[in-house]
Amino acid sequence: MLKVNSAVLVTSAPAIGAFPPAGRFEIVLVGKSNVGKSSFINAILGRKSLARTSSEPGKTRTANFYLVNDDFYIVDMPGYGYAKTSKKIKEGFGPLIESYLKKRDADFVVIHLLDYRHPPTADDIRMHELIRSCGITPVTVLTKEDKLKRNERAKLFDTIASELAIDEDEAVLEFSTQNRQLIEEMQNFLGELICSI
Repeated sequence: MLKVNSAVLVTSAPAIGAFPPAGRFEIVLVGKSNVGKSSFINAILGRKSLARTSSEPGKTRTANFYLVNDDFYIVDMPGYGYAKTSKKIKEGFGPLIESYLKKRDADFVVIHLLDYRHPPTADDIRMHELIRSCGITPVTVLTKEDKLKRNERAKLFDTIASELAIDEDEAVLEFSTQNRQLIEEMQNFLGELICSI
């Protein structure tokens, strides 16, 4: 299991030139603005407010690097697909994520978070395709599991897997900040991933 002794936000980078030097393993989070990336980070790291959550989606407009145990980074990318974010700013999100995927000289894994309650949006599908086009196999995490009944989860799981054309070699994990078991399963998954590098 992932044991967290220390976790700190080291930089909020608006462009790849402001990223910290490569050399540590990186867990990169991508997803829509309201998918719950900040809550995911806080739950996984056992911190209440390390990553700031907001009632207004679209607040994260930089790549936020969290250094964990002085060993690896969790990288929170800007959210995409929020309608009220200006077009100019929205257009800036894609290039930042794409430049990371194509140019970052580091060992990393991409976790694509999606809201379990809804089928993938066009933006979700485009993001999944972008990740794959860079030769990267993403890990898909379905958030807000606690908001659904069991039969709803089964139906939506199949819909999401189908619309994203998820391959057999892609990991798909359920997650909820309200479910201790799912938090621990995610910590185990990430802990094993880091140990395997």
